[in-house]
Amino acid sequence: MNLTVRRSGERGQADHGWLVARHSFSFANYDDPEHRGFRSLRVINQDIVAPGMGFPTHGHKDMEIFTYVLEGALEHRDSMGNHAQLKPGEIQVMSAGTGVKHSEFNPSKSDRLHLIQIWIQPDRAGLKPRYAEWTPTPKQLESPKVLIISNDGREGSAHISQDADVYRVKSKSVGTISHDMRAGRGLWFQLIGGEVEIDGVKLLPGDAVRSEDTG
Repeated sequence: MNLTVRRSGERGQADHGWLVARHSFSFANYDDPEHRGFRSLRVINQDIVAPGMGFPTHGHKDMEIFTYVLEGALEHRDSMGNHAQLKPGEIQVMSAGTGVKHSEFNPSKSDRLHLIQIWIQPDRAGLKPRYAEWTPTPKQLESPKVLIISNDGREGSAHISQDADVYRVKSKSVGTISHDMRAGRGLWFQLIGGEVEIDGVKLLPGDAVRSEDTG
């Protein structure tokens, strides 16, 4: 398999004091012509938010946005009337569609918030905005490979309006996990923690690989 590696240290970086961010693709003040997305994937941001801080109300349009909480808690409010707090392992999915405003904050006064936020371009513009949450079942929590995002909601996954599948891969011990890539598909693998070897390529936290090879 032909793999292209994106090392953690090559990502865009931003340190605002209250926010430390790593950008896999061009975002905000970070612009890299070689890394402006992969297929319909537009943003992968890994953020650490200081206690009591966050992103005040701002707007989005025509983007499928989901946030995976790794550590701490995330408090969400939006113009659709949704208000929720998410804990580690939980995911929020928001289709901005024709337009939505939201805020994201760390409600803790002492603990940091660590999250991954991903944006995927929808398959069409002008969708009705919507919000949903994905919380793993006990079985999904222990499974080494779980489908968490899809365009049809199969296997208990959350729905987005794009032909894209997002898996969470996790193992407590050394083991092998496989994924069969069908013709015409693309793969982006982002490592959050631990060490992984993919087809002889060793990855450390923050590293990523991409491929468009079938098999």
